[in-house]
Amino acid sequence: METMIPADDPVRLLNAFVEGMDLSELYATYDRIRKNQATPRQMLKIMLYASMNRLFSSRDIETACKRDVNFMYLLEGMPAPDHATIARFLSLHLSSCPKKILTNVTSILHDLGEISGKTIFIDGTKIESCANKYTFVWKKSVTKHQARLFEKIVSFSYLWKEEQLFQDRSGCDIHAPERRCHAEGAAEASL
Repeated sequence: METMIPADDPVRLLNAFVEGMDLSELYATYDRIRKNQATPRQMLKIMLYASMNRLFSSRDIETACKRDVNFMYLLEGMPAPDHATIARFLSLHLSSCPKKILTNVTSILHDLGEISGKTIFIDGTKIESCANKYTFVWKKSVTKHQARLFEKIVSFSYLWKEEQLFQDRSGCDIHAPERRCHAEGAAEASL
């Protein structure tokens, strides 16, 4: 199977990317992991690759795991999970720690230089599309809550700036708890 997938295929990049992530919080959502079952890391790889290929239905993902070579590559020889296992992974395990995983992804992309962190984009777009009178968001309700939204944006950007200043001054990386401050390491070394 290794020879069937080109060296520049996105599935190889995704595999290497997820292997470099700290998924301890995801693993903590499991009581036990069975031997003949895909690991949480493999399930995350499958879900990310399915999203990249616009597969969102658990049944479609199950079918792809049985037929597609790229999904088989991500499973690393494990049997394909059924649709119930995929749905359970999404609703019970992945939904309990999305912020930690997204923070980890952002940190890795920042370390690789793919994103600078100098500009923050916040999308609050409201577009009328196939809307009826119960699903459409009216302009009056949007403008009513706009002041609160701007306050949240300002406080978020202020916290982001403080975080960056703290990292620059102390040499700490607060996004990666396994990394330590340079000052703490030196203090412990002198003891």
